[in-house]
Amino acid sequence: MSPLLSINNLTISFLSETGLVPGVEKIDLEIRRNEIVALVGESGSGKSITSLSVMQLLPTPPAKYLSGEILFTDRSGRRIDLLKQSFSQMRRIRGSQIAMIFQEPMSSLNPALTCGEQVVEAIRAHNETSWREAREQTLGLFEKVRLPDPPAVFSRYPHQLSGGQKQRVMIAIAMSGHPSLLICDEPTTALDVTVQKTILQLIRELQQTENMGVLFITHDLGVVAEIADRALVLYKGRIVEQGPVKELFQNPQHPYTKGLLNCRPILHTKGERLPVVSDFMGAFPPAPLPNDKNAFDKDTSDKDPAGKNPVGKNTNPSPPISPEILIKVEHCRVWYPAKKSFLGKTRSYTKAVDDVSFEIYRGETLGLVGESGSGKSTLGRALLRLVGLTGGRILLEGESLSGYKPAALKKLRRHIQIIFQDPYSSLNPRLTVGSAIAEVLKVHGLASTEQERRELSIALLEKVSLTAAHFDRYPHEFSGGQRQRVVIARALALRPSFIVCDESVSALDVSVQAQVLNLLNDLKKEFGFTIVFISHDLSVIRYISDRILVMNRGKVEEIGEAETVYNHPQSAYTKALIAAIPKGF
Repeated sequence: MSPLLSINNLTISFLSETGLVPGVEKIDLEIRRNEIVALVGESGSGKSITSLSVMQLLPTPPAKYLSGEILFTDRSGRRIDLLKQSFSQMRRIRGSQIAMIFQEPMSSLNPALTCGEQVVEAIRAHNETSWREAREQTLGLFEKVRLPDPPAVFSRYPHQLSGGQKQRVMIAIAMSGHPSLLICDEPTTALDVTVQKTILQLIRELQQTENMGVLFITHDLGVVAEIADRALVLYKGRIVEQGPVKELFQNPQHPYTKGLLNCRPILHTKGERLPVVSDFMGAFPPAPLPNDKNAFDKDTSDKDPAGKNPVGKNTNPSPPISPEILIKVEHCRVWYPAKKSFLGKTRSYTKAVDDVSFEIYRGETLGLVGESGSGKSTLGRALLRLVGLTGGRILLEGESLSGYKPAALKKLRRHIQIIFQDPYSSLNPRLTVGSAIAEVLKVHGLASTEQERRELSIALLEKVSLTAAHFDRYPHEFSGGQRQRVVIARALALRPSFIVCDESVSALDVSVQAQVLNLLNDLKKEFGFTIVFISHDLSVIRYISDRILVMNRGKVEEIGEAETVYNHPQSAYTKALIAAIPKGF
């Protein structure tokens, strides 16, 4: 039988002011019916460009197809080149024969329409059917993707559903036309591990029952091991390795594949330096700029030419955790009104954090883990007094945070900082990254002149493995990993004693994640601050934390030493979180 999809010698570039910028080069790929093929690589490797070219969703210009063909076998058995189809022909193919699930369901769903209306719209766009019949098909699809209470979900808007439920609605829309080929573009990246596992099982079951071919795009090799039959590894727009998934995991040939496999935190113990892809590619980081004569002059590159921090070694162990309690949380509650009476009286509450008590010791890294909605981010913000308490108290060095007046609270902000999940939304797009750091120094009066603030800002950028040349660049000119480094530099500008990292590596590629985790460990050893590290990924939490606190529905499920909680969990909820982690072969 002919392959369902064949991509042959595909080369795409993009027009820019300086000429053509390469996107993908000489891509060859085949997908057969009832087969899941994974396309793996970091951000910028060309994965999404390849998938969007199949759907003909790349705008031309700026995209320019320099060579190649994309052959698709339609329902009649006819082989057609998708690159030669007209706009109206592609409209008939999209949704009915080739469907796509995008990474972020909230930006893909229409917030002004109910979830049911959006599936009905997709069904009626490709079939001559009544609204009533389309509604019945939609309810059937909602049952097939295991949404709870399909009639209720039909009438709800996207913002009223959880992330996993929104992704199931997207799957229902994709399946409404009974496609032969399903393209999944990072469909589980932002989901909790338990929800991710359920979505992966669902896609696998639908693929088998519908006899579909699936192109699954991801940067997570653990996910590849869970779902794919074959995998292709992309690096800078080229396929560098491909083969059956089990063979690829057990015997990788290309240095880039070896790097991606080896930098996963799950393979390493706490204190062991994570390898990065450049270690396997033979590429050393650029030489650091001349040291500045101030407190921020130490290089923290992942590969030290002098061998001071060799990858995989722990030659510079973390300082011992102090028995001194830095923060004490006593019966902390953060409740939000859920329902109100006609007269405005609150009838019920959403208990985001409910009667939580624990201590944070000076110099430790406390991992805060749980699914979306467990209350971990709300608790992290409460620790910094970014949200108010409904009850209980939080003591910082023995003094209640709620007792601070505005002037005293401003001074306290120097010592407590937060690193958010999305660095792009944390930075002002109209300010250069250097100005964003200098602004913090100016507000708190840590440098008297503009020149002094510039020098300190450049030294901070160097501290996080950026250079003076980055000072005048805007946030959009950086990669996701570089933006996260900028946000870390800004948080360090005030020399805080306590930092909350709120999902600060969850959206990063595994190799960039390794670099940021190494950087946080290096900086913590040097500056001695205390960290609360919030994540839904227990493998990352286990690697970086001294102790782990597991939250579930606003309450503490379990707390203890990191290795003990990970290897010998006591709670059924913690066991379920660990069991859901994609571990590979």
